[in-house]
Amino acid sequence: METLTIGSHISSAKGYEAMGKTAVYMNANTFAFFTRNPRGGKAKEIKEADVEKYKEIAKVHQFGKIVAHAPYTLNACAAREDLREFARNTMEDDLKRMEYIPGNYYNFHPGSHVGQGAQTGIEKIAQVLNEVLDRKWNTMVLLETMAGKGTEVGRTFEELREIMDRVKCQEKLGVCLDTCHVWDGGYDIVGDLDGVVQEFDRVIGLEHLKAIHLNDSKNPLGSHKDRHAKIGEGEIGLEALSAVTRHPALRNLPFILETPNDEDGWAQEIRILRERFV
Repeated sequence: METLTIGSHISSAKGYEAMGKTAVYMNANTFAFFTRNPRGGKAKEIKEADVEKYKEIAKVHQFGKIVAHAPYTLNACAAREDLREFARNTMEDDLKRMEYIPGNYYNFHPGSHVGQGAQTGIEKIAQVLNEVLDRKWNTMVLLETMAGKGTEVGRTFEELREIMDRVKCQEKLGVCLDTCHVWDGGYDIVGDLDGVVQEFDRVIGLEHLKAIHLNDSKNPLGSHKDRHAKIGEGEIGLEALSAVTRHPALRNLPFILETPNDEDGWAQEIRILRERFV
């Protein structure tokens, strides 16, 4: 029987084993986590014994691919060179750390061009990726679709495609689609989900779509604000988000909840979405 691969963002503060146990508690079979302090740059030491205990949990409970998330402070297209150097060093260090759990995903926000212009931002993001991505890594890096808040790059499928076209090691690069972000960005996944999926395929290619952040939105279509809501409590709604999980082109992907919730709340959302996954 086909199973929905779904989980939430889980705190990494207590290590890999604790994340695995939390996922099991929520009846999740995937999850996301920050590789380091999301508002800073500090990363905790990885203990091999902790990783091995996590791997045992993941094997027993048949976890799908999990999705690590870069810190929000990583801006690959910053105007200041010291900030871009931080982005390079952080991403490279994170990919080294991901080798402890090979074969998973590493997701990041493309960045904000801070007045330099989207084209300059696109070129700078691709440059960082070309300096960091290597076939030696056993992790796929995912560009996230953005809502278009401020000077964010990645507000359209075309902008992500432009970044991808400039990257040499394309087999290590994919996309994570965030439902709140694309809705706030103007893609009508409520009234025309098929059309949005077809547009993604036309511009980027569905073979490059590797994961989905499943979030409701507090704002109307095209607001460019990026404010997540609990499943069924926002402008997108339960029916439309459930349809995303059931869509033939999407249903086998890992779905990550980034809703403003706690563990019991995420467990409830997972239960509701599983019940509707037919």
